[in-house]
Amino acid sequence: MSGALRHDLLRHRLGVTGLALVALLIAFCVLGPIIHPTDQVHTNVELTNLAPSAGHPLGTDADGYDVLGRLMVGGRATLEIALAVAALATLLGALWGAVAGLAGGALDALMMRIVDTFLALPAVFVLIYLATIVQPTVPLLIGVIALFSWLGPARLIRGETLSLRTREYVEAARAMGAGRWRTIVRHVLPNTLGVLVVNATFQVADAIILLATLAFLGFGLAPPAATWGGMLYQGTSYLLDGYWWEVYPAGVLLMVTVIAFNLVGGALRDVLDGDAAAGGRGGRVRRARTAAGPPAPAPSAASPARSATSR
Repeated sequence: MSGALRHDLLRHRLGVTGLALVALLIAFCVLGPIIHPTDQVHTNVELTNLAPSAGHPLGTDADGYDVLGRLMVGGRATLEIALAVAALATLLGALWGAVAGLAGGALDALMMRIVDTFLALPAVFVLIYLATIVQPTVPLLIGVIALFSWLGPARLIRGETLSLRTREYVEAARAMGAGRWRTIVRHVLPNTLGVLVVNATFQVADAIILLATLAFLGFGLAPPAATWGGMLYQGTSYLLDGYWWEVYPAGVLLMVTVIAFNLVGGALRDVLDGDAAAGGRGGRVRRARTAAGPPAPAPSAASPARSATSR
């Protein structure tokens, strides 16, 4: 990241807020189990559904697990899956879209019809059907969520490639004999990096929402593994009994995490587009100055005298 880009991003108040929240969430999930160690493997029927106390700041759940410790473990699994989905979907979508946009013609039409076909499939219903066939695991969840997440980046990068392929440096590289893959790797993808980074942050938020939806519908990791969506799914059975600590903390963390990544993505988009008005007026002032040209020189004190002499 260049110094100017970093400076503009740090001036974006919402972006800085999102980055701070993401950093706190990562520290909570990674360092939290070290500071607050709990047993998240063996159940304990003597500790089921205990209210928050000094020993258990957020109480315990129906299996006797400490809720605070489970939030840390579940958050780590949620973030790992979401980040892996975002990376896989962005990589696959970028390659697919770049090949389609650079090739054009019949190959482009065929590849984009495949994308349209996947977009027409109801993702949640397909994933629920898979839940009845196989036992969910971390690699399986990453694969099936990425299967429906790469379509957006593919269409986005195809549009960018259609614009880039007419640039002089791309045409020069192809005229000098550069192959399709070399052109994509050396000239197309590096010039779409900003778009990819912004889209990847939104992909993380979308993956968290979809993972929570699947876990809430029963397509989640088997115990003793946990995700925030799975905690919501289990806690709703006891919400009417007054065990609020089994539902609300996981729901709040899900909401905060999604908002944080959306804030980061929005800030990156604003900065890369040169629109930093949401986080400060610096970008808007710079563009206004550029559009208006250099400031006019101040009139000198001798100007009125010269005018009077000329008259």
